[in-house]
Formats: sequence, C-alpha cells, structure tokens
Amino acid sequence: MNTPRLYIVVPCYNEQEVLPITAPMFLDKLGQLAAEGKISADSRLLLVDDGSRDGTWDIISGLAEADERCIGIRQSRNRGHQNAVLAGLMEAKDSCDITISIDCDGQDDINAMDRMVDEYLGGCEVVYGVRSERKSDSFFKRTTAQGFYKFLAAMGAEVVYNHADYRLISSRVLRELAGFKEVNLYLRGMVPLVGFKSTSIEYARAERLAGDSKYPLRKMLSLAADGITSLSVKPLRLIMSFGIVVAFLSFVGVIWALIAALSGRTVAGWASMTCIICFVSGVQLICLGIIGEYIGKIYMETKHRPRYIISERTWDKND
Repeated sequence: MNTPRLYIVVPCYNEQEVLPITAPMFLDKLGQLAAEGKISADSRLLLVDDGSRDGTWDIISGLAEADERCIGIRQSRNRGHQNAVLAGLMEAKDSCDITISIDCDGQDDINAMDRMVDEYLGGCEVVYGVRSERKSDSFFKRTTAQGFYKFLAAMGAEVVYNHADYRLISSRVLRELAGFKEVNLYLRGMVPLVGFKSTSIEYARAERLAGDSKYPLRKMLSLAADGITSLSVKPLRLIMSFGIVVAFLSFVGVIWALIAALSGRTVAGWASMTCIICFVSGVQLICLGIIGEYIGKIYMETKHRPRYIISERTWDKND
C-alpha cells in the first residue's frame, strides 16, 4: 500500500478563541505522522468555517497563508455541524486517500489519530473514535447521551455506541457516501450504512481548551431528533401498535358502557369521562406530532436543496 494522503477535516463555528490553539496541534500531528512514514508529506489540514460571525475565517485565512499544509473553505451561511463536516469530507474525497474528521475544541484526543491510521494501513476503511468514559461530562449530559444511544439501538438504528464525529474514512467510502442524498443529515448513522470493513478505537475526552461550547441543549435535541427520524421508522410502528391497544381498550369500554346501561346500573361519570377524553386527546396529539415530524422531513427532502454552499476557499480550485 502506498503512503496515504490524509486530510484532517475540522468544522469551525465561532471558534476564534480555540482555533489558534488547536490548529498548530493538528499541523504538528500531520508533521509527526509524515515523519514516521505513515502518511504522505503533502497531507493537509482542511478547516471548514460554518458561517462564523466572529474572526474565525480571518484566522483560517492567516493560517493558510503561513502554512501551505493548511487550507480552508467557508460556507455561505451557518448550516449546522453535520453539514459542515459533510462539506469538508466531500471537498476532500477526490484529493486524498483518507480523512479524519475531528472537532475544533481540542476535546478529542489528537494522538488517537496514530491508531486510526494504523488500523487503516491494516485494512480498515472506517475507524470510529469511541469515548472510553464520560467523566468530563455533567451528570445530565452523560445520562442523556448514553440513554440516547441506547434508545437509538432500541429503535433499530445502526450506530456506534459513544461515538460522535471523530472518525477516519477512506476516500473509497467517501465516494459511496456521496451517493446518499438526504438533506436531514446524521452522519453517525449514515457512515455505518455504507458498510466496508470498520473498527473502533477508544480514547479519553478532555475538557474544552478555550471558549464556550457551540452545541447547546437545543442543538443536541435537534440532532437527536434527526438521528431518530433519519434512521428508523419504528416510532411510526409503535404509534400503530399503541393505537391498536387504545382502540381495543376503547372497544372494551364501549361494551362495558352498553352492558351497564342495559342493566340500569349507570351513574354520573363526569370525572372518569373527563380523564378518558384528556388521555385519548393527549395520545392523539403526541402521535400527530411524531407523524408530523416525519412528514416535515419528507417535505424537506422533496425540495432537494443543497446541503452546503461554499462561498470562499483559501485556494483556487481550478489550479
């Protein structure tokens, strides 16, 4: 196997505090891997500005001018973390042999890249970075994150437990991934669907090196909803099953009411009737909400809007 050309793909959104710290770390890792003969010397660090509103793009441009190994692209507007990662991967797929996507905040262990590349050289096309523990997370985030992975598995979605978006993907897999055209992206579930030989490596996640997290609870919940509705139709089937159970209980209730009426044992039942009406109405609204979520996804998919638009590059693509 020839020495592979690596692109480290890093999505950035309002990261002017941490990028000057982590970008040199990524470049040092490229230099180390190249010196060890694991990757080619013309490997690159690809920084993806996801429509930042601070000085992130200026920093990326400056890094690109100072070091030819660093290149950058800028999205026309903020489109979300998953779209930014995809933009970088698709930009890199025809220029490299392997990519490693990693967040900009420095929480993921950069040294795990050595083992990722080793696994690729050993024949794996995809290598997932899996967190060995979640001690750096709050109790709430740790509990909800682990519960989410278990819930996805229960819904029939194929995901790697405790894996986010730190992974190595070969260009061969990326070319196949390009054939997945859905607008509602959940790369953690899409990559396993492509197939090919894969493995996982464990690493410890550290605290963010600088700045504040750009992934608040609202965005995490949105990503969770995308993951469930993009990978599984089991919630719809559960609705149907629950509807059958409620319909059966309602049928039993109707029979009971008729028997009670015919036997003359009816009494005023305002409280029980109110409870039943409220319960059934609540169930209907929840079911309609879940169905509406799926219909909304279908609506967005039928528009075939672009998943990312690159407005600027630090290099001329025609060169």
